[in-house]
Amino acid sequence: MTLPTLWFVLVALLWTGFFVLEGFDLGVGMLHGVLGKDEAGRRAAINTIGPLWDGNEVWLVVAAAAMFAAFPAWYATAFSGFYVLVVLLLAALIARGVSFEFRGKRDSPRWHRTWDVMLTTGSVLVPLSIGLLLGNLLHGVPVNASQEFTGGLADLLNAYSVFFALAVLVLCVLHGAAFMALRTTGDLRTRATATARRTAPLATLAVLVLVVWTHAVAGKGVVPNLLQVASVLAVVAAWWLLHEGADGWAFAATSVAMGSTVLSLFADLYPRLLVSSTSPAFDLTVQSSAAGPYALRLVTIVTLVFLPLVLVYQGWTYYVFRERVRVESFSTPHPSAAHAPSVATVPAPRPRA
Repeated sequence: MTLPTLWFVLVALLWTGFFVLEGFDLGVGMLHGVLGKDEAGRRAAINTIGPLWDGNEVWLVVAAAAMFAAFPAWYATAFSGFYVLVVLLLAALIARGVSFEFRGKRDSPRWHRTWDVMLTTGSVLVPLSIGLLLGNLLHGVPVNASQEFTGGLADLLNAYSVFFALAVLVLCVLHGAAFMALRTTGDLRTRATATARRTAPLATLAVLVLVVWTHAVAGKGVVPNLLQVASVLAVVAAWWLLHEGADGWAFAATSVAMGSTVLSLFADLYPRLLVSSTSPAFDLTVQSSAAGPYALRLVTIVTLVFLPLVLVYQGWTYYVFRERVRVESFSTPHPSAAHAPSVATVPAPRPRA
């Protein structure tokens, strides 16, 4: 395997890791106001992802940085051509981050509702904007011989990319509901399980249509590859496991469904990086868009040193914060609730506002 191909695989895995990890906390962000029927329930829902969400978002930064380091032409064309989507994504990420930090700064229902809306809106816009971005890589956008985007916003809102974004959104809802069922207790867990069960049929249909459409758009017929078959089987398995009450296995199945769905897009995209709808001759490919051999060797060495450390640290974080979150812990506000953040940062039984 050549270094450019290795880095294409690594970039694909980084995007997949982002959706598997960030996907469930985006889902929780969308659902916290619906499943949390009162303030204690909403605080409990938010606290299931409180110690995890910012670490999950690092995968997005690393995926974009890997594109820049290994395939600078791909990074330049995609991020300039998809500029509107990138700005929308950044605004959504800022809204989410600020809502986590500011929600508990005042003990006011109106204040809480404002930041709940910000969190929900941001959590919806993130998968939609990234879904449109990734879908357009395969569908194709106007790119000329100079590797410059020559289209407009309308070119990004094609049927396939919009459906890809909506399918990712539905998977995030299923993934988030399964995570809340795993991490909560009592009525909140019951509502999360019921939501996941109701979402599973829609997610199954969306994934089934998406994998066939993706293979057809890639020009490889309608018979899906093994990754796409795995994504369909995983979402069906999650549906069954949710009805069996196997929370842990159901969450594992939604993780596989999300990961294989995203990874299958990159599998069908290879050896291209960005399809040009103007002419196949203008496609950005792995070999033509890769950085120089020295740069690739250097970033490979750096990655081999630091990536295992990041994985170990994040794995340890998930282990430390593995306990279920109980709504009862948030029923009685702490005396300093008006000045405390809404997201708990330690797995202590004493809640924070």
